[in-house]
Amino acid sequence: MAKTNPGRFFEDYKVGQVIRHAVPRTVSGGERAMYHALYPARSALYSSDEFARVSGLPSAPIDDLAAFHVVFGKTVPDVSLNAVANLGYAEGRWLRPVYPCDTLRSESEVIGVKENSNGKSGVVYVRTTGLNQYDHKVMEYVRWVMVRKGDLSAPAPEAVVPNLAKVVDPKDLVVPTGLDFSNYDFELAGEPHRWGDYEVGEKIDHVDGVTIEEAEHMIATRLWQNTAKVHFDATFREDGKRLIYGGHVISMARALSFNGLANAQMIVALNGGAHANPCFAGDTVKAWSEVLDKAETGAPGVGAIRLRLVATKQGAAPFAYKGEDGRYAPEVLLDLDYWALMPI
Repeated sequence: MAKTNPGRFFEDYKVGQVIRHAVPRTVSGGERAMYHALYPARSALYSSDEFARVSGLPSAPIDDLAAFHVVFGKTVPDVSLNAVANLGYAEGRWLRPVYPCDTLRSESEVIGVKENSNGKSGVVYVRTTGLNQYDHKVMEYVRWVMVRKGDLSAPAPEAVVPNLAKVVDPKDLVVPTGLDFSNYDFELAGEPHRWGDYEVGEKIDHVDGVTIEEAEHMIATRLWQNTAKVHFDATFREDGKRLIYGGHVISMARALSFNGLANAQMIVALNGGAHANPCFAGDTVKAWSEVLDKAETGAPGVGAIRLRLVATKQGAAPFAYKGEDGRYAPEVLLDLDYWALMPI
């Protein structure tokens, strides 16, 4: 009997199937150090225990996207090992902070399948939940991924496409227990701009750019155990290139957004997202944001701001991301819609 695992193919997924992903992981302060080494992340709440304590938390949590990468990475061997591409996200919520010494694991439920017209692949929809050592949910999200078929003669399943919310309702945002921005130090945070200074429809050019290197991408995929073949194996694609892990682009763009959004401290929801075009080593990533909405929360001094974060590569026009045909411009790498918490 074969001992090795070739990974699941499209025909192996059934709606209602629940997958408990292997190898829980205990995170430490090293997770933060490595995350900050890979990306120019400077959020004060995730960098300083003292800043976090003044803000009502026991200490600085692990960066929201670092926790996301850990939870996401657990799912790859079961969900996207044989993926063509990760296509999108919806209904994501961060439900409680993750701290050093927490142990994270992941579970996914298959909520949709739809074979592509070419008969060679299909789209699989999963709802993933990240849990800590107490079985408390720390996050949840839906993603859909295009997966190759292993047996081209396998019959197409009945198509099931889930009806997903376009936006997480502000009343469903979870503000961490105790979070209080009443004594927020804007000087230490890096910028004076507060929730009331941003207007819906405002666009912000984050100015800076970072050229993606093969080595840093490989460190990121190994760190978060994202073993998808398109990221690891240069022989897997016809062009001989390793596709840059989409989460690497998300974190890079989020870190770049510090310049202009330094006080958007915590991501609490992921409304939607698309990896619009592939990213490869040598591409220079830049980013801009658009304010889509604002909402008050019940926490003292804390407001919620909904942002579109667009990552582009060299040659992109300022603030442009779709053409008249509704398709993404070829220079657009990422279109991410999220809610963040910001001092009022």
